[in-house]
Amino acid sequence: MTRPFALAWPTPERSPRPFRALMLLARLAGFAQWWAAPLAIGVLWWVASAHGWISAQLLVSPQRVYDTTLDLWRDGELQQNLGITLHRLAVGFGWGATSGALCGLLLARSRTFADYVQPLFNLLRQVPTLTLIPVLILLIGIDEALKVVIVAKAVFFPIALGTQSGVRDAPRDLIEMARHYGLGRVALLREVLVPAALAAMLTAVRIALARAWLALVAVELLAADSGIGEMMEMARQMLRIDVVLVDVFVIGLIGFALDQALSLAQRWLMRWQ
Repeated sequence: MTRPFALAWPTPERSPRPFRALMLLARLAGFAQWWAAPLAIGVLWWVASAHGWISAQLLVSPQRVYDTTLDLWRDGELQQNLGITLHRLAVGFGWGATSGALCGLLLARSRTFADYVQPLFNLLRQVPTLTLIPVLILLIGIDEALKVVIVAKAVFFPIALGTQSGVRDAPRDLIEMARHYGLGRVALLREVLVPAALAAMLTAVRIALARAWLALVAVELLAADSGIGEMMEMARQMLRIDVVLVDVFVIGLIGFALDQALSLAQRWLMRWQ
């Protein structure tokens, strides 16, 4: 027997027009609310530069920044430096995420490994990544290895902590049931531990990527001969505030895009919950 009141709820396929209009208005309101602050800052910037409230040497106009962006894009300088930076990020993130996930898994599953490594792990993760730059410059120089190591270090500890926490909090009854049915270590890892730790690991990946992006830009500002950070530092030395602002916007947009991409991937991978 069907319930009469179940037919009263509107569905996306049979929603009345007022209901669809309300949904559209709600989405538009959310979109406007999200863009309200950036647009307000942009208008204030345009007014301040147009009326000369701040010296043009300190705050260039939005039009000049736009023109500079087009010039850098046509010359290929922006794409070249951005590509170098993204390549460093990918390589360092790959090494840091792989080693961090392995370390976190061992810390969660091996008591002997945790007894020996956990104290040193807890000590080193308290050291800020950027404080290692002078030491690493003395050890490995300012070549590509420096940037990769800095990114890997920024990624390693969040991934390791997320993996350790997720695997350690996996339901014990599921683990015991898997063992009861004869699952080996590899099958147990693939079928039980990884799905149980996936949410914590994905959150750790988002945190690690944000830290890696910030650390990479910082090390390029200090010790690099290419990359988006080095491009910004050279522009600062030549008092090219327009180029500096272009780099700031690019860094912010790339960081935001990476985080949003991971957020979408996280929702897709966790859609079964």
